[in-house]
Amino acid sequence: MSRPPSAPSAPLAQARALFAARAWQSAHDAFTAAEALAALDLPDLWQLWLAASLSGREQAGFAALERIYQQCVDTQPLVALRAAFWLGFRLVHTNEASRGQGWLARAERCAERSPEPSAEHGYLRLPRVRAHFGAGRYAEAMAEAQAAAALGERFGDRDLTTFARNLQGRILIREGSLDAGLKLLDEAMLAVTTFELSPVLTGLIYCSAIDSCQSVFALERVREWTESLRGWCDAQPQLSTFTGACMVCRAEVMEIGGAWPEALAEARRAVERMQGTLGGAAAGEALYREGEIHRLRGDLEQAEARFREASELGRDPQPGLAQLRLAQGRAEAGAQALRRACAAAAQPLARAKLLPALVDILLASKAVAEARAAATELEATAATFGAELLNAIAARARGAVELAEGNAQASAQSLRAACSVMQRLDAPYLVAQTRVLLACACQALGDDDTAQLEISAARAGFQKLGALTDVQAIDVLLARAAGPGAFGLSARELEVLRLVASGKTNRLIALELCLSEKTVDRHVSNIYGKLDVPSRAAATAFAYEKKLI
Repeated sequence: MSRPPSAPSAPLAQARALFAARAWQSAHDAFTAAEALAALDLPDLWQLWLAASLSGREQAGFAALERIYQQCVDTQPLVALRAAFWLGFRLVHTNEASRGQGWLARAERCAERSPEPSAEHGYLRLPRVRAHFGAGRYAEAMAEAQAAAALGERFGDRDLTTFARNLQGRILIREGSLDAGLKLLDEAMLAVTTFELSPVLTGLIYCSAIDSCQSVFALERVREWTESLRGWCDAQPQLSTFTGACMVCRAEVMEIGGAWPEALAEARRAVERMQGTLGGAAAGEALYREGEIHRLRGDLEQAEARFREASELGRDPQPGLAQLRLAQGRAEAGAQALRRACAAAAQPLARAKLLPALVDILLASKAVAEARAAATELEATAATFGAELLNAIAARARGAVELAEGNAQASAQSLRAACSVMQRLDAPYLVAQTRVLLACACQALGDDDTAQLEISAARAGFQKLGALTDVQAIDVLLARAAGPGAFGLSARELEVLRLVASGKTNRLIALELCLSEKTVDRHVSNIYGKLDVPSRAAATAFAYEKKLI
């Protein structure tokens, strides 16, 4: 596919230069302008496809591949095979399965006309890997991936070799061989991060590796590779394909790390980037992430709206929607939705994303035996796949069930182990959730001092994150623990007293509790009278002395 010896036209020379500079949108426009003057040769058509695809103009890219196929189908079957493969592979990925399978069938016919082994024959094995993998036929998927890697090595096609090894890593992870699978992903990612691959394969492997690690809760690698993907995307300002997926990954990473305003902004950017593109599934994931952050921050109306929009794009809004129902006081509705989602998710790792929420909701519904079964399944999955965060989440679920069963000693041990890992992995919301349970376990054991330390730390953690619903739940829990007759204070007065002790003015307390300032003034006056204190400082000192806060 060498270029003709004649000098290129000025528009064509400009297009090639823009392509070399990875200015994908400008390169596409320049190639289109050059094609209006004279037909493009094959190398230029390949570059037109890449520029169109990487700038988010998939349909224009498909048209370029179709022209390559038509030019080569009679004379260069292997070139036509490669074009048909990429058409089929990308179409299936963008949910045009029937059209994609038709092009893959054409690729197979081209292979029949060139039976001698080639790198192109290796590419044809990749859709078979995907089909076997999706059906849970892991041995067959591994055999196809190994054969593809061997052909890549034999014919010096680094893209094929690396992608096939990445797929082998995914298969091993899905089979439960976490260390071996991650080792292959690390090898593939080394080729990605040292810029050894073409742009399309670079993006595909980034997304594939991050998705694999997210599926097993391998948080440290997800963070590292997501940041690397962000750098790669930022270095190509005109890159559109892969950037939306990058933003979704970053939003989830930031959400886990507690940077909720930044996570919300990143998820919103992802939705805007993918509107009007072929990335409906990714847009649904971005909307789901938005919904989750709204839910965690206590904006339940916005959370419900985002979950519904995600569902419209095909993203099952669980477990977030079920957890929203719990926050709305509709635990049974949430439990029923999660039971349905778990029944539909046959693959253990898919169920593992649902089971922690199911345990919490079942315990809220007093269905302790069913919660125990869900926690036991989660532990078994964690033991199979072995990622630290998944093990910690399973330990938290076990501790919650043990607490509900009345085994506070075992519960405290499970929860401390979970909390330690979550703290080291910098997952502050999970830490605060776990500390609430740990406080309850310590209180049940008669260790009131430790219980007070844990609940105070949990409240501070929720407050810092902006998890207002959780802060309010802790305040209610503390008020109930103090009892309605504690020094004559009502639950609302105890809540106001804690905010007074935190240094807030009456105006700020009114804003936080959605009360009028006049109502807060009355509560503060009542507190002074019931505690027989003359000032805010004296009320604060009394509250600390009597362990009301």
